[in-house]
Amino acid sequence: MIHKGSESEAGKWLGTDQRVVALGVARMADAIGNSFLIVVMPLYIASESVTGNFLGFSESLITGLVLGLFGLVTSAFQPLAGRLSDRLGKRQLLVTVGLALFTIVNLCYIMADTYLGLVIIRAFQGMAAALTITASLALVSELSQPADRGHNMGVYNFFRLVGFGIGPLGSGILIDSGPYMLPVVGQIDGFVAAFLLAAAGAFVSTILVALLVRDPEETKPSRESMSIRLWARAPDRWLDPIFTLGIATFVMSMGFALLTSIEPEINRRLSQGAFLFSVEFSILIGALAIVQPLAGNMSDRYGRKRFIVIGLLGLAPVTLMQGLVTAPWQMILARGLQGISAAMVFAPALALAGDLSDKKQVGAQLSVLSVSFALGISFGTILSGYAIRFGFLAPFAAGAVFALLGSFLVQTQVPGVRQRKKADRELAPDRP
Repeated sequence: MIHKGSESEAGKWLGTDQRVVALGVARMADAIGNSFLIVVMPLYIASESVTGNFLGFSESLITGLVLGLFGLVTSAFQPLAGRLSDRLGKRQLLVTVGLALFTIVNLCYIMADTYLGLVIIRAFQGMAAALTITASLALVSELSQPADRGHNMGVYNFFRLVGFGIGPLGSGILIDSGPYMLPVVGQIDGFVAAFLLAAAGAFVSTILVALLVRDPEETKPSRESMSIRLWARAPDRWLDPIFTLGIATFVMSMGFALLTSIEPEINRRLSQGAFLFSVEFSILIGALAIVQPLAGNMSDRYGRKRFIVIGLLGLAPVTLMQGLVTAPWQMILARGLQGISAAMVFAPALALAGDLSDKKQVGAQLSVLSVSFALGISFGTILSGYAIRFGFLAPFAAGAVFALLGSFLVQTQVPGVRQRKKADRELAPDRP
């Protein structure tokens, strides 16, 4: 952990350690550029700019592979990247390297004119993301004290989610408004402009982290073997607490994606178009981003575990509600409430995992939650696409059951800790 003097020496922005804010702003700029690709990539593959025959796959299958490959590669490499940051004790360096690689990879899309080229570039982008995600989460945790870790995680995630929400909206405008005339370069189409802007976002992030963020002096290289456990060592529990928090994060993010693969069914049921669907999808991200700093700060004061349990319990009815709505405004309301409930899970879970982590294994052990988040998004899409055949309510009922199960596991398998206002700021058990 970081000593008391370290935070004051770093200074504060918006009441938060300036290094945490700088990391959050850097991830926001990076997230804007990366989320651009969610909208741009399917259109780019469908355009005449990309050709080829990759293993005989159809265009739609190539699109799904390119979009999904990022999450798969990132999830696979995050534990390794987290362990590398533990071994080196150089979190800031790995964040900077990851963002620099992002800059290069985003520029490479401009030169990709085959399906195979896109697949390779996307895989390298996933590796770069693994370095950035795990090292930045570990750095936020180590730049925090137990009494403000929830607040810092909430602020960090606020900026990141704002960037993720802005990107898709801006990319559509950028594509439709092209071509553009640039000095020296000349005319470029909307695709090239999107890739350039994504690279610029990653480059700005790289500079911000390089100039404004430093590892705390207490961060040292670790020679211990990587320790990610599934089973608890305590006799009164059967699941490892950090693994259980990963399950909670998985359940939370799974609920985000239930709408993604059943958009046509939702639009038919609610008699709406693509715009209202985008509002329904985005309102969750907006509510999650706005409420997270508050939820993280409250978890510092009143205990993290109780917030996570209440948030998961809240996810059950609001997820089920989405399978019962008959009007767009009802879906918007349900998704907004889902975002508020998810905020009570996300930042407190990351903070509690940081509290419980071995201080020499922070990078590797926090990767459990970041991997769970990515896998939850993927599983939610698959679940809703399969379950919709059993009726419109089925995917959302399944999501509600998972939320209840997650709440039960956190309540029974995770030790409660809360912060008491003591001079030494030691962790103390939660009161019943």
